[in-house]
Amino acid sequence: MLNIRRWQYWPTLLLSVVLGFGVWIIHPNPAQANVHIYRERPGQVTVRSRQSLRDYDDRAWQAIAFKRTQSTTLQGLYLRLVGFPEAVQVQTQQPVTLLAPTGQSWQLPWLVDAQTQALPTNVGQYDLRPLLNEIERPLPLEMQLPVVGAKPIELAIAPFIVKEWLQVVATEASPAPVSAPLGE
Repeated sequence: MLNIRRWQYWPTLLLSVVLGFGVWIIHPNPAQANVHIYRERPGQVTVRSRQSLRDYDDRAWQAIAFKRTQSTTLQGLYLRLVGFPEAVQVQTQQPVTLLAPTGQSWQLPWLVDAQTQALPTNVGQYDLRPLLNEIERPLPLEMQLPVVGAKPIELAIAPFIVKEWLQVVATEASPAPVSAPLGE
């Protein structure tokens, strides 16, 4: 009698394993790269990574790392931080500070790309080269973002985000599509 009861759980166990495997196959890995290439106009390419973040006060931010090339010339490598409108005012012309657990720190100076006429008060844009020229592998970072009328906002930057930033730098995109336009 005891031996028969043991076998009655096998169908449930097998179903659980099959369902677990199915969920694992269907859902994508959350750390997959989110790097996109945009051919904005003839000869100009932008490679971009965009991630959502929360600061330590639980406010939402977008961190957009992008590089823009004209023909084969790098126009710039930028980090744009976008806060919720009217919730925060980024202090313009001030650098953002990045701190690593190793004790290293970087200052990213305020830098707006030539195509941007003006930024809203909830947006800051910085030169990402001081960081990405020095690091070779992803590491966790803490960011300190200066804002008007308050202490700097602190954000945690996970290693997978830094990995995407490194992929933005490494991605080589031709300024023209490889294939011929449709109809040719």
